[in-house]
Amino acid sequence: MEAIINREFIRDKRICRVLAVTGFVILTALSAFVRIPLPFTPVPLTLQTFFVLLSGSLLGRRLGVFTQGIYILLGITGFQVFTGTGSGGLYLFGPTGGYLAGFAVASFIAGSLFSREKQGWPIVFLKLLLADLALLSCGMLWLKVSFSWPLSRAFLLGFLPFIPGNILKVIFAAAVHRKLRSRIKAAIY
Repeated sequence: MEAIINREFIRDKRICRVLAVTGFVILTALSAFVRIPLPFTPVPLTLQTFFVLLSGSLLGRRLGVFTQGIYILLGITGFQVFTGTGSGGLYLFGPTGGYLAGFAVASFIAGSLFSREKQGWPIVFLKLLLADLALLSCGMLWLKVSFSWPLSRAFLLGFLPFIPGNILKVIFAAAVHRKLRSRIKAAIY
């Protein structure tokens, strides 16, 4: 069984990259449907940050940002891939627009922080947490600007409520990253 699992079925690295990007675009889109509305904020909890962080950390900054860019482009062009089955360019000007921009930022940061060497779990966790905090900061700043809120209110409604859930997502993303990093790096680079 081990020989079957370790066998490479696709040897062309370009095809593996296309499949990896496509897979993460699909996972990011599907995870938008795992949505928990919060009554005190216009932004729901979703599972998307889990896949955003993994796309950057596993695929690297270039492919990670490309993956999130394709996801956002699909939503802008009318595919209902945003949370709440949203789509269209105007969606970017809504309350979650800053978080969508933060997807590309977080994927870039996560991809930039990881070298090709294997790293310990605490380091992986801290790097992913830093990328996640950047994502939340983009969303919080967008809420401040778009709703003309004071920074304290944007922090209380657009950053703070997401910390516990995002820490859980970062923990799981770090565990998945450690398990898959060497296999994905070998397949796409």
